[in-house]
Amino acid sequence: MTTAILIPARLESTRFPRKMLAELYGVPLVEHVRRRCAATGLDTYVLTDSQEIYNLVGGGKCIMTKEAENGTARCMQVIDEVLDYDRYINVQGDMPDITEHVIRAIEDVLKTNADVATAYTEMDYTQRSNPNTVKMIHTRNRAHWFLRAPLQYGDHHLGIYGYNREAKIMYTTSKMYPEENLEQLEQLRWIQNDIRVGVTPVDFTGIEINTPKDLEDWHNEI
Repeated sequence: MTTAILIPARLESTRFPRKMLAELYGVPLVEHVRRRCAATGLDTYVLTDSQEIYNLVGGGKCIMTKEAENGTARCMQVIDEVLDYDRYINVQGDMPDITEHVIRAIEDVLKTNADVATAYTEMDYTQRSNPNTVKMIHTRNRAHWFLRAPLQYGDHHLGIYGYNREAKIMYTTSKMYPEENLEQLEQLRWIQNDIRVGVTPVDFTGIEINTPKDLEDWHNEI
């Protein structure tokens, strides 16, 4: 059974334009994340429709895709079309502190016959009112809802997903509901189409780069 890591990366971002090229001590964010993922020993690919990102990362490590509505849709463009693996780990390109521990935890959930998997960690109370921090409601190792609104319970959802091959058919035949657009959370499509999303707790104290302030905080943490 084989596993690959996919890093969807678009150049423009509403909250942080050209975020993928923002430098972390001289290394563009997308390349920093790619190196962290590749260090696991798993085949790792950046997926983008930006020629600028493609030129930066280089052929063999980067795959040009068509424009996509979100990162999951970009991944689905290459699963079984360009790449042939049994499992895929979708790591968001804004996670410079991603660890092998988190990636392997997602892989382990997929090995239990889950078609879709994601991870969470305990949420610091200071993040409960932050709209850039995604909250997740879950029970019995299954996700029930994701949201950005202030919440006094629930956990911090991390931007990493796992898919088995069957997930592509599920996603491409699923309906998009208004809440997905309102929240700008693509993972709601699985939930609203009654597709089980397996979840796992992980230890993660890193920073996700959603805004320029996050990038500043990342440099101050190092």
